[in-house]
Amino acid sequence: MDLEPVTIGREIIVLEETTSTNDVVRQMAAGDWPEGLVVFAEHQTAGRGQHGKLWDSAGGKGLCFSILLQPQLAIKDSGRLTSWAARTVAATIEFQCLLKASIKEPNDVFVSGRKVAGVLVEMCARPRAPYVAILGIGLNVNQTSSDFPEQLRDRAISLAMVRRGRLNRHQLAVELLRNLDRTYHEVGA
Repeated sequence: MDLEPVTIGREIIVLEETTSTNDVVRQMAAGDWPEGLVVFAEHQTAGRGQHGKLWDSAGGKGLCFSILLQPQLAIKDSGRLTSWAARTVAATIEFQCLLKASIKEPNDVFVSGRKVAGVLVEMCARPRAPYVAILGIGLNVNQTSSDFPEQLRDRAISLAMVRRGRLNRHQLAVELLRNLDRTYHEVGA
């Protein structure tokens, strides 16, 4: 990806398929990976959202990724990470796609009254080391209505459905990572 020296995005891994990018980053957090590691997956077989809900991801059409963070926050304040990430996703959609985006607290981003993105933050304790936060983001980019399960078609939407045309996922991913990195300090990181 075309990123300058940063915290978020200093290391980027793209997987063809995995269960969940949050699971991959959780495993990597036990190693010596730097803060800001980003893991993308073209397809997740067991992506998840808040309260254990499934996050459906049609292969190669959305952005599904997780970021390893080491915020300087008390664990009780971890909700600030969710709010920051949802605000940043919404702002990126508005600026890059010229679409009005709103946030349904605490973690959903809506466009045209339907869910286009979700944010999941999982806190992870590590032995003899500071805790980490794993920030997962799922953003519907180029899906069509038929890419969503029947039960979600009236509640989910993609940016391409609203714009009536495909978007460049790579460019959108770069801009989203830049915005997340640029605003990370807002949560006291």
